[in-house]
Amino acid sequence: MGVNAMLERRDAATEEIAMPGGRLTQQERRQIALGLADGLAYAEIARGLDRPTSTVTREVMRNGGPTGYRADLAHRATEQRAHRRKAAAPKGSPPTPQPHGRDAEAVREYEETFTTLLMQSGLPRMMARVLTCLYTTDAGSLTAAELVGRLEVSPASVSKAITFLESQGLVRRERDERRRERYVVDDDVWYQSMIAAARSNALLADTARRGVGVLGPSSPAAVRLESIARFVDFVGESIVRAAEQAREILYTKADPPLPGAD
Repeated sequence: MGVNAMLERRDAATEEIAMPGGRLTQQERRQIALGLADGLAYAEIARGLDRPTSTVTREVMRNGGPTGYRADLAHRATEQRAHRRKAAAPKGSPPTPQPHGRDAEAVREYEETFTTLLMQSGLPRMMARVLTCLYTTDAGSLTAAELVGRLEVSPASVSKAITFLESQGLVRRERDERRRERYVVDDDVWYQSMIAAARSNALLADTARRGVGVLGPSSPAAVRLESIARFVDFVGESIVRAAEQAREILYTKADPPLPGAD
């Protein structure tokens, strides 16, 4: 089914379609699923719905991704999230005060956008949610129990996500004054993540070069592998230099002034 047929289905639908900016309807979600099945880009699906591309992207990525998206399941999950939010804030109760005068709804939307961006970069959804939660908390660190409470997931899900993120150099563990384990993101985490990426590149280059001897130095395959190794070596070395320079310039604290100095 092409895009024209998809649009015809929309026009023939009897279910009300929300205006741009409102919540997606079940019919719109079905059209998203049809567009994905047809191999359409997010932007093309969004144009057919008269929606921002970011709305479609966020909808798909938070509900299984392009290969796992199911319209009915996505709609049900959205209703359940809305129900949980209403239950957490009974009708007539004053909104929970937010630090620094923040708008709670704007923060929630931003967290969803950031999570979607991390998922597009390759992180699984739960890992992206945990990392977003850590990035957007003022303390820059949370315990497992705090993550469980904020994300409303099981301790096992948090543990699995943290193990993965730590293996990628994206979070680190430390103990607080109460001997509780905390998961931390700070300035040095990004440096360590870049260095971990450079090590991975070095391993890829080394493996490619070993293939040169196996396949024969003069063979086209060996030439291709050597080209890969040289390229990856160059990029990896550039990453290390840039990371070290950035840490030195951005995060090194200046020495305190000498006594009596102006």
